[in-house]
Amino acid sequence: MALFSRIRTSATAASFQLRHFSILSPDSNTPLTSHQKSRAALSLLKSEKNPERILEICRAASLTPSFHIDRVAFSVAISKLSEGNHFLSVDTFLRELSSRPDLRNERFASHSLILYGQAKMLNNALKAFDDFYNEGLCRSAKSLNALLVSAILAKDYKEAKRIFVEFPKRYGIEPDLETYNTAIKALCESGSSTSVYSILVDMKSKAITPTATTFGTLLAGFYAEEKYEDVGKVLSLMKEHGIPIGLSIYNIRIKSLCMLKKSNEAKALLDGMLSKGMKPNSVTYNNLIFGFCKEGNLEEAKSLFNSMVNRGLKPDSQCYFTLVHFLCQGGDFEIALRICKESMEKKWVPNLSTMKSLVKGLASISKVEEAKELIRNVKEKFSKNADAWDEIEKDLPQ
Repeated sequence: MALFSRIRTSATAASFQLRHFSILSPDSNTPLTSHQKSRAALSLLKSEKNPERILEICRAASLTPSFHIDRVAFSVAISKLSEGNHFLSVDTFLRELSSRPDLRNERFASHSLILYGQAKMLNNALKAFDDFYNEGLCRSAKSLNALLVSAILAKDYKEAKRIFVEFPKRYGIEPDLETYNTAIKALCESGSSTSVYSILVDMKSKAITPTATTFGTLLAGFYAEEKYEDVGKVLSLMKEHGIPIGLSIYNIRIKSLCMLKKSNEAKALLDGMLSKGMKPNSVTYNNLIFGFCKEGNLEEAKSLFNSMVNRGLKPDSQCYFTLVHFLCQGGDFEIALRICKESMEKKWVPNLSTMKSLVKGLASISKVEEAKELIRNVKEKFSKNADAWDEIEKDLPQ
């Protein structure tokens, strides 16, 4: 009888593994490695909408937050479920995972709290935190910080403040630097940057030294609220703490000014950096190019792009997409084509609406052959939307 039971259990396990294997790799008989399972799961999740199927794919891959690709897959799965309003499936999925023996640890408990926040299910995160605490899984600042992040992701800043104020005492968890930095982020995102001064005082009383990250977050908050006097105060505080105003701080200031449509002031900061012998990076230029494009100053944007490339810095995909989009809007189709070709050589293709605008724009300036060649290149290298491209090509002058 015992032998029969063992055989039946083994057969059930084998059937379970075979079914899951067929989900991830239906056209292969070769067993997949853990990494291959994760890649297969991620690929399937990106196009899947059925909640039950999403859960089956995740179960088949046995995902774990120990690996980056698995964390990405978790995030995609939660996004798909929450976007479809399948909140019960999110809760079922995360509870099921937390019962797995290999995930009975603070690392996964913390990660699951963040996933609840991503799904805008903060009440579930709060309940899970309490359960995990009682089970001995959430007893350090790591999980408290994850809960704060969950509140930020859910954009429930009032609850984030309550967690920061009440939970350390309630659960006997001592906040660390990351706790304070996360609380500062919540206050700044909620438009309450001036409240951070009291947090800095509290940090000092507990001998926790703020870092460039602390002040960078605060600077972004004051810029967003256009409190320029406070920006000056923060820069002075950095000097008092002996924290150098380095590249990361300049990039935060430049990005903030560009978002406020003050790109000329941001460009002045770049000039100041260069005069001090500081080297900007691609992030510096990407932010400035976006800013000037948004303000319609395409000449300055093109000049910055050329300066960036001449310095040996590499634009990212978004930089290319931004330039092509706004150059088309501005009617500069020839330069847009050149930049688009550079982007495509790196296997980065602007979205369909931008590409359609470029093709039509080329045709409008009697560059029909160039437009057709662009369409051929897109269809040859990237088969997606081939039917749509056929329709666009039909509309071109023959």
